[in-house]
Amino acid sequence: MNIPSELKYTKDHEWVQVEGDIATVGITDFAQSELGDIVYVEVETLDETLDKEEVFGTVEAVKTVSDLFLPISGQIVEFNESLEDEPEKVNTDPYGEGWMIKIKISNPEELEALLADSDYKALIGA
Repeated sequence: MNIPSELKYTKDHEWVQVEGDIATVGITDFAQSELGDIVYVEVETLDETLDKEEVFGTVEAVKTVSDLFLPISGQIVEFNESLEDEPEKVNTDPYGEGWMIKIKISNPEELEALLADSDYKALIGA
Protein backbone atom coordinates (compact mmCIF):
# COMPACT_ATOMS: atom_id res chain seq x y z
CA MET A 1 0.00 0.00 0.00
CA ASN A 2 1.48 3.32 -1.08
CA ILE A 3 1.07 6.10 1.53
CA PRO A 4 3.52 8.96 0.83
CA SER A 5 4.84 10.56 4.02
CA GLU A 6 4.84 14.12 2.63
CA LEU A 7 1.04 14.20 2.21
CA LYS A 8 -1.81 14.72 4.68
CA TYR A 9 -4.86 12.46 4.78
CA THR A 10 -8.54 12.39 5.77
CA LYS A 11 -10.70 9.68 7.34
CA ASP A 12 -12.62 9.75 4.03
CA HIS A 13 -9.50 8.37 2.27
CA GLU A 14 -8.44 11.54 0.50
CA TRP A 15 -4.94 12.97 0.35
CA VAL A 16 -3.94 16.62 0.47
CA GLN A 17 -0.73 18.24 -0.75
CA VAL A 18 -0.27 21.88 0.27
CA GLU A 19 1.81 24.34 -1.74
CA GLY A 20 1.45 27.89 -0.42
CA ASP A 21 -2.28 28.68 -0.27
CA ILE A 22 -3.22 25.96 -2.80
CA ALA A 23 -4.08 22.38 -1.83
CA THR A 24 -4.16 19.53 -4.35
CA VAL A 25 -6.64 16.77 -3.48
CA GLY A 26 -7.15 13.20 -4.65
CA ILE A 27 -8.14 9.82 -3.27
CA THR A 28 -5.65 7.46 -1.68
CA ASP A 29 -4.20 4.26 -3.08
CA PHE A 30 -6.27 2.41 -0.47
CA ALA A 31 -9.48 4.13 -1.64
CA GLN A 32 -8.92 3.40 -5.32
CA SER A 33 -8.11 -0.25 -4.56
CA GLU A 34 -11.31 -0.59 -2.51
CA LEU A 35 -13.40 1.04 -5.25
CA GLY A 36 -11.97 -1.03 -8.08
CA ASP A 37 -11.83 0.14 -11.69
CA ILE A 38 -12.80 3.81 -11.82
CA VAL A 39 -14.87 4.67 -14.87
CA TYR A 40 -15.92 8.28 -14.21
CA VAL A 41 -14.95 11.27 -12.07
CA GLU A 42 -17.46 14.11 -11.81
CA VAL A 43 -16.72 17.52 -10.32
CA GLU A 44 -19.36 20.20 -10.96
CA THR A 45 -18.16 22.58 -8.24
CA LEU A 46 -15.35 24.34 -10.14
CA ASP A 47 -15.03 28.01 -9.03
CA GLU A 48 -17.35 27.40 -6.06
CA THR A 49 -16.32 28.03 -2.46
CA LEU A 50 -17.29 25.13 -0.21
CA ASP A 51 -16.95 24.31 3.46
CA LYS A 52 -14.91 21.43 4.84
CA GLU A 53 -16.68 18.07 4.42
CA GLU A 54 -19.12 19.32 1.77
CA VAL A 55 -19.46 17.08 -1.30
CA PHE A 56 -17.38 18.45 -4.20
CA GLY A 57 -17.94 15.60 -6.65
CA THR A 58 -18.33 11.89 -7.17
CA VAL A 59 -16.18 9.01 -8.32
CA GLU A 60 -17.85 6.15 -10.13
CA ALA A 61 -16.39 2.67 -10.21
CA VAL A 62 -17.76 -0.43 -11.89
CA LYS A 63 -19.63 -1.49 -8.74
CA THR A 64 -20.37 1.75 -6.87
CA VAL A 65 -20.56 5.55 -6.82
CA SER A 66 -18.90 7.42 -3.95
CA ASP A 67 -19.17 11.04 -2.89
CA LEU A 68 -15.97 13.08 -2.63
CA PHE A 69 -15.76 15.27 0.47
CA LEU A 70 -13.77 18.50 0.64
CA PRO A 71 -10.97 17.98 3.20
CA ILE A 72 -10.64 21.71 3.95
CA SER A 73 -12.69 24.82 3.23
CA GLY A 74 -11.85 26.80 0.14
CA GLN A 75 -12.54 27.69 -3.48
CA ILE A 76 -12.15 24.97 -6.08
CA VAL A 77 -9.84 26.62 -8.61
CA GLU A 78 -8.92 23.69 -10.85
CA PHE A 79 -10.24 20.28 -11.90
CA ASN A 80 -7.97 17.67 -13.45
CA GLU A 81 -9.74 17.62 -16.82
CA SER A 82 -7.61 14.73 -18.08
CA LEU A 83 -9.78 12.50 -15.82
CA GLU A 84 -12.76 13.14 -18.11
CA ASP A 85 -11.11 11.04 -20.83
CA GLU A 86 -8.86 8.88 -18.63
CA PRO A 87 -10.52 8.28 -15.22
CA GLU A 88 -8.32 5.19 -14.83
CA LYS A 89 -5.43 7.54 -13.91
CA VAL A 90 -6.96 7.53 -10.41
CA ASN A 91 -6.25 3.78 -10.28
CA THR A 92 -2.82 3.80 -11.93
CA ASP A 93 -1.35 6.97 -10.36
CA PRO A 94 -3.56 8.19 -7.48
CA TYR A 95 -0.90 10.56 -6.07
CA GLY A 96 0.31 11.89 -9.42
CA GLU A 97 -1.67 12.16 -12.64
CA GLY A 98 -4.79 10.95 -10.81
CA TRP A 99 -5.16 14.10 -8.68
CA MET A 100 -8.70 15.53 -8.75
CA ILE A 101 -8.94 19.17 -7.70
CA LYS A 102 -6.97 22.16 -6.50
CA ILE A 103 -8.37 24.36 -3.73
CA LYS A 104 -7.50 27.91 -2.73
CA ILE A 105 -7.37 27.40 1.04
CA SER A 106 -9.66 29.71 3.01
CA ASN A 107 -8.90 28.46 6.54
CA PRO A 108 -5.30 27.22 6.97
CA GLU A 109 -6.04 26.17 10.58
CA GLU A 110 -8.13 23.28 9.21
CA LEU A 111 -4.93 21.68 7.89
CA GLU A 112 -4.00 20.80 11.48
CA ALA A 113 -6.96 18.39 11.68
CA LEU A 114 -5.69 16.30 8.75
CA LEU A 115 -3.95 12.98 9.43
CA ALA A 116 -0.24 12.36 9.12
CA ASP A 117 0.80 9.29 7.12
CA SER A 118 1.33 7.24 10.30
CA ASP A 119 -2.18 8.06 11.56
CA TYR A 120 -3.69 7.17 8.19
CA LYS A 121 -1.80 3.87 8.13
CA ALA A 122 -3.24 3.08 11.58
CA LEU A 123 -6.75 3.97 10.33
CA ILE A 124 -6.60 1.50 7.45
CA GLY A 125 -4.58 -1.12 9.33
CA ALA A 126 -1.54 -0.87 7.07
